[in-house]
Amino acid sequence: MKKLILVTILVILIPFIVVSLFIRTDEIKFHYMTNIVVRVKDEETNKITEVPFEKYIKGVLAGEMPANFELEALKAQAVASRSYVLVKMKQNQNSDYDVVNTVNNQVYLTDDELKEKWKDDYTSKINKIKTAVLETKGEYLSYNGEVAEALFFSTSTGETENSEEVFSSKVPYLRSVSSSWDEASPVFEDTATFTLNDFYQKLGLEYQDKIEIEVIETTSTGRIKTLKINGKEFNGRDVASKLSLRSNYFEITQNEQNVTITTKGFGHGVGMSQYGALGMAKEGYTYEEILKHYYQGTEIKKI
Repeated sequence: MKKLILVTILVILIPFIVVSLFIRTDEIKFHYMTNIVVRVKDEETNKITEVPFEKYIKGVLAGEMPANFELEALKAQAVASRSYVLVKMKQNQNSDYDVVNTVNNQVYLTDDELKEKWKDDYTSKINKIKTAVLETKGEYLSYNGEVAEALFFSTSTGETENSEEVFSSKVPYLRSVSSSWDEASPVFEDTATFTLNDFYQKLGLEYQDKIEIEVIETTSTGRIKTLKINGKEFNGRDVASKLSLRSNYFEITQNEQNVTITTKGFGHGVGMSQYGALGMAKEGYTYEEILKHYYQGTEIKKI
């Protein structure tokens, strides 16, 4: 009789134990054991908030990369974001704040903003984000003993860019590398259409019936550095900004009173491609391998 009762209890308890061990229905709790804080300025309100370092990384990871990305891609992003903010903290140590909460630095979302954004999916998504942060806790990228400024962006054109071809300086770990995984990105190619009048207004040009385009200089991967439109010289990134294009890899075509612009890639193209990281993770690459691919010659260190 006792044996029968014991078997019955086990039959009831085993499923409960399995569910309790392997399915998280509660939110993972963070314990902030560091005195490092990031001074984050809200660009909308100008309010500056001191945020515990790893909590800041959690909010950036949630703001910069979709939570449904592979865990190894999320972990790579966490390390890159940690490296980026460490550089900014050093650069701005004598300023009132370290970073802003927008794409001008890194997008940072508070818990309240994430709850509003994710609603019923908040717990499952924040747990995945926190897992990526916890499994890389304190890790950052180093190059020759210095923290690497780990730039990143959404989607490449199939190759990333050399830093000096997009920004002002040549950085040894920000070299152009192949990133063929990006072709699976939903924003790998895009098309924007403007009326001829709207096109001229956005660029500050006088109206003409025909557009004359002369590409003067491109990067080694084909992004437009400088071009002339109806005789006026422009920086390719400025044109992309004025027309709200995804990148400065573009082609302009006129069709009577309409202008069609096709683009490839999304973002500046320097450093780690987020969709490239996703593609690598899907193929079984670890976050360490992803980081070493996009940031040549760096090594992972721990705070």
